[in-house]
Amino acid sequence: MSGTASLVLVIEDDAAMRRFLRASLGAAGYRVAEAETGDAALKAAPIQPPNVVLLDLSLPDMDGLEVIRNLRTWSQVPIVVVSARGREKDKVAALDAGADDYLTKPFGVPELLARIRVAERHAARIAAGGTAEASEFVVGGLKVDLAARRIFVADKEVHLTPLEYRLLATLVHNAGKVLTHRFLLEEVWGPPYVEEMHYLRVYMANLRHKLETDPARPRYLLTEQGVGYRLVDE
Repeated sequence: MSGTASLVLVIEDDAAMRRFLRASLGAAGYRVAEAETGDAALKAAPIQPPNVVLLDLSLPDMDGLEVIRNLRTWSQVPIVVVSARGREKDKVAALDAGADDYLTKPFGVPELLARIRVAERHAARIAAGGTAEASEFVVGGLKVDLAARRIFVADKEVHLTPLEYRLLATLVHNAGKVLTHRFLLEEVWGPPYVEEMHYLRVYMANLRHKLETDPARPRYLLTEQGVGYRLVDE
């Protein structure tokens, strides 16, 4: 890494897991700060603001969801939940509370590092503000020109309906991040439609037919089972 290495705040009460994460992140060039409790993390974060937070939901003093909500009152730091809780409702609750991603234990180091890189890129796009709005998003053979509102697949222009474009643009602005069904419905259709899951399924299927080589095996528009969707970022 060039310049100052990114600081990752690991909020985890299990000492063995902290050692594992410290070694893995350090070997990848990250600096690591550690907190065993939610209270310690919330006190440390404003003093030494991290670039990324890795958060276990099962903490001895408070639920990890409370930590997420507290951090989101003052910070947009990327939060990647790393938890043994693998139920869909736990993932949805964490993402709706403001987490950027969710990784279920046990996990591989390459996947963890990939999720961290995606979270950092998403944070950089948010920090860029209006600049990101005028840029092109490119992954594989998919190119989205946000300024011109034009989409290309393998250099061939694809035409979308206004609602299809709004759904794709929402995914592009949050590329790499898991977006819950509720979030997408509220952003694209509005608050009255947050329970209308069939709208989202139909329009996502339409996007896949237009953007994917094989809609049944999507390369770009991935399903997070029971949770939502993710537009790949790498």
